Amino acid sequence: MTGGIQLQTPGGRQEIAAADSDAALPLSELLARRGFPLNTRCGGRGLCAGCEVELLSGSLRRGGDGEAVAGGKAVRVKSCQVRWAGVPVEIAVPARSLLCHEPAVVSEFRINVPWAHDPLEREARYGAAVDVGTTTVALLLCDLATGNVVGEASAFNAQIRFGEDVLTRIQFCGTAGDALARLQRSVVADTINPLLREACKGAGVPASDVGVMSVAGNTTMLHLLAGVDPTPMGVHPFRPVFLGHRCYAARELGLELGGDAAPVHLMPGPAAYVGADLAAGIAATGLLYDEGPALLVDVGTNGEIIAKVGGRLLGCATAAGPAFEGAGLASGTRAVQGAIERVHLQREPFAAELGVIGGAACPIGICGSAYVDFLWEARRIGILQATGRFSDQFCSSAGEAVQADNHGRKLRLHAHGISGPIWVSEMDISRLLQAKAAIAAGMATLLRLLGKAPCDVKRLYLAGGFGMHLSLEHAIGCGLLPGFATGQIQVVGNTSLGGAFLALNDRSFLDEMTAACRAMEAVELNLQPGFEDTYIDQLALP
Repeated sequence: MTGGIQLQTPGGRQEIAAADSDAALPLSELLARRGFPLNTRCGGRGLCAGCEVELLSGSLRRGGDGEAVAGGKAVRVKSCQVRWAGVPVEIAVPARSLLCHEPAVVSEFRINVPWAHDPLEREARYGAAVDVGTTTVALLLCDLATGNVVGEASAFNAQIRFGEDVLTRIQFCGTAGDALARLQRSVVADTINPLLREACKGAGVPASDVGVMSVAGNTTMLHLLAGVDPTPMGVHPFRPVFLGHRCYAARELGLELGGDAAPVHLMPGPAAYVGADLAAGIAATGLLYDEGPALLVDVGTNGEIIAKVGGRLLGCATAAGPAFEGAGLASGTRAVQGAIERVHLQREPFAAELGVIGGAACPIGICGSAYVDFLWEARRIGILQATGRFSDQFCSSAGEAVQADNHGRKLRLHAHGISGPIWVSEMDISRLLQAKAAIAAGMATLLRLLGKAPCDVKRLYLAGGFGMHLSLEHAIGCGLLPGFATGQIQVVGNTSLGGAFLALNDRSFLDEMTAACRAMEAVELNLQPGFEDTYIDQLALP
């Protein structure tokens, strides 16, 4: 065999010599060995278009059947699925297919896929990636010339004062004529704009140089950011006004970017309660290109689950509620300074060893990761029964540590919290069991629809800030992630922000998220036979 490869890239033309042995390699591997690695984000399995090139002239061989692929106008091939055929060829590589960055852990999320340097807005000097969460908003400031993160900031979503979860905010929109405008001002003027100023100040970057923003979040949050009434999602059949990618001028939303016309891209989402945050997550984790069986689970203010087997992609939302963020619990709090984040229990004599964020001597309350610890520890040593009730035998020996009121019995974990004793009540435990049962039953239902069991899952991607600080052993042991092993689970952090970051720096991800949203089947759990029985079964502590 003789010949070579004429390669056209955004950096110019290159002549690549090829030898007989190269004919056995996928074209993507051949080019990588010559210093031109491509964006094989699906691992070279032909599941994405990341390594797509244009075959201008000559011919290549398909890897599967050896058939020739002739070059010509607009002939595009996935380079991982073809091989050099031993004859001269001319190939053009678009910028998005060139691999400029390896998989990396960036800020508080993990990126499992390679990405190309092909910014969403090529003329912009800097860009901002934003995750608008129901509880918190996180922002990254990126140098689009390098793809580097140069600044970051995060804060609570100022909409919290209008409701803890999406349903209460949707309901609020129907209570007053200016409710929607107030919610939009809260997330824009009171949250995102200050975060952008903070990130710019920290990086020494003029805000006028920030020329583009990409935003991911659940469907309700994106409606509220855009000033679009979300109330249709509050009643059956739960129809959002929009799901697809939208682009606004900054001035339309009140965002203070580099110019009034600076584009703000809202990421696409598949359904009312499986939003753009999950679409971003399936891209950042690589789930989109994973043959599976695989799961993406985000346990936040809302519980969302994606399951994938082969080409089938299912998604659902669970009515977990904000219990794991402390809402509605006697001593519950979010994961902030002064919150108890770790619990280790001893039964006889009863003692609680506590880990407090920041090490404060007088904690303010208990956050989600500690509640998971408590459920596991208390069940393990016999303080709790399978029903979540305190053991009578333990209560009789615990002295003043156990007390009773109108809502049942409660256990004191700390006598001198900042606002008095820190308690865990049987009412708290009931709400926690309902939340963990909703997540567990949602996973079980999606897997059942796909004909799989937890032991079949090759990877469970655990997303969200809650997952970052969770004891996986305790989450499995208390039944939040039932039937799984720690080796199956990868903690991936804020993948919503990760997906927004990827789209900002590699425009091809926007198209791939859109395609994934169209392919995803949204599952309404309450309509699935057997879901209620599964939920009831999961209310028990193992």
